[in-house]
Amino acid sequence: MALPISFEFFPPKTPEGAAKLRVARKALYALRPEFCSVTYGAGGSTQEGTFGTVAEILEEGIGAASHFSCIGATRQTVREQLARLKAMGVKRLVALRGDLPSGYGTGGEFQYASDLVAFIRAETGNDFRLEVACYPEVHPQARSADADLQAFAAKVRAGADSAITQYFYNSDAYLRFVDDAQRIGADLPVVPGVMPITSSTQLLRFSDACGAEIPRWIRLRLQGFGDDAASIRAFGLDVVTDLCEQLRSAGVPGLHFYTMNQSAATLEICRRLGL
Repeated sequence: MALPISFEFFPPKTPEGAAKLRVARKALYALRPEFCSVTYGAGGSTQEGTFGTVAEILEEGIGAASHFSCIGATRQTVREQLARLKAMGVKRLVALRGDLPSGYGTGGEFQYASDLVAFIRAETGNDFRLEVACYPEVHPQARSADADLQAFAAKVRAGADSAITQYFYNSDAYLRFVDDAQRIGADLPVVPGVMPITSSTQLLRFSDACGAEIPRWIRLRLQGFGDDAASIRAFGLDVVTDLCEQLRSAGVPGLHFYTMNQSAATLEICRRLGL
């Protein structure tokens, strides 16, 4: 059976960005994704862009999942947004706490993603398939690995259907997380998030911000390439294809690619995997 794949995009900020994303999406649709998700900015800052991109993907005949974050939200605003997404034909949400905008208190009526999941379930029943996030290498704001695992379990109990991980480059971290989650009864499909490596500066910046570990050997090789973009891309394709092979061999339920609104690297990795 073919391994299900899905893609993540972010809402473009300019007409040029929107045009480029349409081209990238069209190229990636050849891989027949199960769905495409669209991110949602801190405090709902990209809501219109997110919903607009979701609407375009649905019009293109592909399943679309809107990221949905609850920081700063009230029950009433969430209710209104859910009704809007349902009217658009959205069947899947990625329910998140969301990033705090800088200089922002916790605010809003939801403290954790598990509160949001429980509220969506209570309000809409099974109208939406609910994806949640998880962190094989521990959320950067978690007090401990165990606290992070318990936070994931709370989202499962609240009614999540499946999970998508933060990206990682060490398959053991993912396999250990899944084992630990199953051990405490948080047993649902955990799809690995995959970040193609196309730029070392971008990767290092992202990873420092989100707590994703870049193994020392990868970091040193990337630094050794300096500004040699072609070597960085070739090395990145080898590393990420190998990671995906390991994950596929372990029987993962799917692969979710963080495309960064580009198609070339994801297309080549999937070609090498025979997908």
